[in-house]
Amino acid sequence: MAIKTVSPDAGELRREGPVGSFDVVENGDYRCLDIGLPQEIERLKQHGALEAARRACSDMLDADLEPELAACLRAERHRMGRLARQFCISRACAIELIRAEWPDFDEQRLDDLVERKRIDYRFIDGEVRFLANFLDSLRVYPVEVPGLLPDHPSNTEARDAMLMEMREAGGSSRSITIRAKISVPGRRAGEVVRAWLPIPARAPQQSHIEILSMTEGGIVAREDAPARTVHWESSSKESFEVVYRYRIDAPYVDTTAPAAGGYVVDAPRPRASDLAEIRPHARFTPYLKALTNRLVQGVDRPIDRARRIYDYLTGHVDYRYQPDYAQLDAIADNCAKSLRGDCGVMALTFIAMCRIAGIPARWQSGLYVACDYIGPHDWAMFYTEEYGWLWADVSFGSSSRRSGDEKRRLHHFGNLDPWRMVSNSEFQAEFEPPSDGVRWDPFDNQMGEATVDGRGCDEVEMLREVELIEMIEA
Repeated sequence: MAIKTVSPDAGELRREGPVGSFDVVENGDYRCLDIGLPQEIERLKQHGALEAARRACSDMLDADLEPELAACLRAERHRMGRLARQFCISRACAIELIRAEWPDFDEQRLDDLVERKRIDYRFIDGEVRFLANFLDSLRVYPVEVPGLLPDHPSNTEARDAMLMEMREAGGSSRSITIRAKISVPGRRAGEVVRAWLPIPARAPQQSHIEILSMTEGGIVAREDAPARTVHWESSSKESFEVVYRYRIDAPYVDTTAPAAGGYVVDAPRPRASDLAEIRPHARFTPYLKALTNRLVQGVDRPIDRARRIYDYLTGHVDYRYQPDYAQLDAIADNCAKSLRGDCGVMALTFIAMCRIAGIPARWQSGLYVACDYIGPHDWAMFYTEEYGWLWADVSFGSSSRRSGDEKRRLHHFGNLDPWRMVSNSEFQAEFEPPSDGVRWDPFDNQMGEATVDGRGCDEVEMLREVELIEMIEA
C-alpha cells in the first residue's frame, strides 16, 4: 500500500518583493490581529490597494506605537504581501478554467455561484480575484456544477465497513506507518535551511509511537509537545524526511445511551484553558455568545448542549476551501456568520461555542489516513463529566449532511475513526525549537514548515509530501 499527497510543485525562492523583503514580523504578532487596522488602512486593504495599505502600515510603524497595535500592523503588512498570490484568479481566467471542462458555462452561472457563496474572493487592485484552488471548492457540490469533472471519489464501502466495525465491536484500532518529506529546492549553496515536519504526538487515542528512520541530524520534540515535530538545521541539505509508526485506538461511544464512565483511558482532566478564549480567532464575540446561548437555552446535560452546537454547525455550515489561515480574520465568528469553512474553521467554531456553553473543548489536528487517501485534517475534543473526553468532526458531519448520510453524521458526534494521525493538540502552538522565521501557517501544522537564512518560506517555495506506507488492524 502506498497512498501519497504532494503539495504543488515548489518554485524559486522569492528573494525580492513584499515577502522576500524581510518584513520585521514574528509569529506571535499574529495573536494581535484582533486589534484591527486603523480604518483608513482597512479601507485600502478591502479595496485591494495592498501596496498602499502596506506602505501605510510601515509609515505608522515608524512612530512610537503601543506594542499591541504595532504587532497587528506588522502581521497585517506581512500577510498582505502574500494575499495577491493566493487570490490570483481573475474573473476572465475563472470562466476560462471552468469552460475547459464545461464548455457551456456562462457568466451568469459564475455570478450565481458567487452569490451562493460557493466561490471565495477578494478585491485586488480594485478587481475581484478568486482563490487559486476555487475549482476544488466547486467540485464539492457536483449537483450545482454538473459540467465539471467530479472530485476524486472516496472508498465509501471501506469507510462504511470500518464505521460499522466500530459500532459493533465498541471501537477499532490501527497500526499505521507514514513517510513525510519536506524540501526547499530553490535554496542556494551555503544558505541555512531549517525544517519542521509534524510527527505523531502523545494523545488520548494515540500511542506506541516509533521513529523508524529520518534524515541525519533531526531533533525530535518531546512526545507531549503541543505541535510535535522533528526539526533539522543544515547548510548543505535542502531535503528532509522521516518515517514513523504509531497506533490509533478509536473507541465507539453511543452518546444517546447512559454513560458507563469515562471512555478514554489516561486522558488528562480539563484545564482552565479548555474554557478560555483563543486570540485572535476563537474570541467570545457578542454574536457567538448570543447564538450559543440561544442554542443551549433550557438544555441541562452538557452532552446535549454540545450536541445542539454540533447539530447546528453540521446542519448549516458548508465546506469551502480556505486561503492559509494567516489570511483569515476572527475565524469562529466569521464561520458562524458566513456559514462556510473548511475542517479547521469548523472545528475552531465548535470549540469556541462549546467553551461559551461551559463545556471544556480542545483542538486536535494532523492527518486523515484512509485506505485510499492521506492528507491534512482538523477536528475537536470536548469533555463532560458523564462521558469523559469525546470527539467531534464537524467537517465530516457537514459533508454527511450534504450527502444524506445521517448515520455517519451522528457517528462523528462523540466519535472519530482509526484513520487519523494526531500531531497538534493546541491551535497556534509554538514549535520546539521555535521557528526563526514567520511561518506560512502560524496557527496549524499538518504538512511542515521551513525557513531559509531566517526567512519563512511560502507554500510555493516548499515541496511537501506525506505517504501512507502501511495500515494494519491492531
